[in-house]
Amino acid sequence: MKLKLLTLAFSLLIIQQVYAQGCSDAGFCTMGAMKPDQPYNKKIPIKLRSVEVSFYRGTTTLSPVVYVANLDASFNVIDDKTFFQVKVPYQAIDGNFGKTNGLGDLSLCLTRNLYSSEKFDISVSVGSKIPSNKSNLRSKENGLMFPMYYQTSLGTYDAIAGISLINKQWLFATGIQHPFNQNENTFTWGAWIPVYANGEGEDYVRDNMIAYNLKRGTDVMLRVERNFRYARFNFTLGLLPIFRITQDEITDINTNQRIKLDGTTGMALSGIGTVGYNFNVKSGVRLLFGKKITQRKVNPDGLTRHDVTTISYYYRF
Repeated sequence: MKLKLLTLAFSLLIIQQVYAQGCSDAGFCTMGAMKPDQPYNKKIPIKLRSVEVSFYRGTTTLSPVVYVANLDASFNVIDDKTFFQVKVPYQAIDGNFGKTNGLGDLSLCLTRNLYSSEKFDISVSVGSKIPSNKSNLRSKENGLMFPMYYQTSLGTYDAIAGISLINKQWLFATGIQHPFNQNENTFTWGAWIPVYANGEGEDYVRDNMIAYNLKRGTDVMLRVERNFRYARFNFTLGLLPIFRITQDEITDINTNQRIKLDGTTGMALSGIGTVGYNFNVKSGVRLLFGKKITQRKVNPDGLTRHDVTTISYYYRF
């Protein structure tokens, strides 16, 4: 019992000292077959029904710091090879423009194990992201629309699909996320420049990219992860490239025409690491961290993170 408490305390201490880049995507890299640090053990049956509670801290490329408390639950349906996942996040953002908080976008995912052998497993997932609002939160102080970094929702309905191959040492996964609509964010520089820092912060205001009625492009992700598994401890190191394969679109506030934004396609690359400790076959704690390596030139969606740290507790049954 003392060892368990010391391990948990050590993990919590690390959070205060380690800054990292995790998954600065629109949500699909922690869904179903695309999740990092998936359990794998052919000697001991693993209970895949689970409830996980996690706490996330992310620093952005500007002043906002993003905090998320997340409830992640998975339940088997039909048989022991098919699982349904629900993620419910509560998000809070604190930055130079102000503070926001509220329910984040709901994630729903169905995962099916297609093939299982003594050497590896193959699973596929289909799912969706449901917006909690229309990305139109406003400042309580001046009534102005917040930029996307301060929004608790992306404001779009998204479809998600993915596939993974996992064995004792490696995880390979790929997935795609496609949004179907534009949001209702109407942040503009002109509205904020006169009121931000008494009009003396124009350069900072312009650093927040315009996302007027933003429709994000389609994302494709890859995950390559090396796992080091021991009786109690588990470590992973991996790379997570995310490719935006179609351009983001916004409404030009001068012409009221829809335009495609140059620089919004390309790769955002992160290095990912996790450290986990299993109390027993049913429960444990995990720390996820990493480092941003590259990002796209233009990111109106407010998803880019410099640093991310996530601590989680999970229980399988």
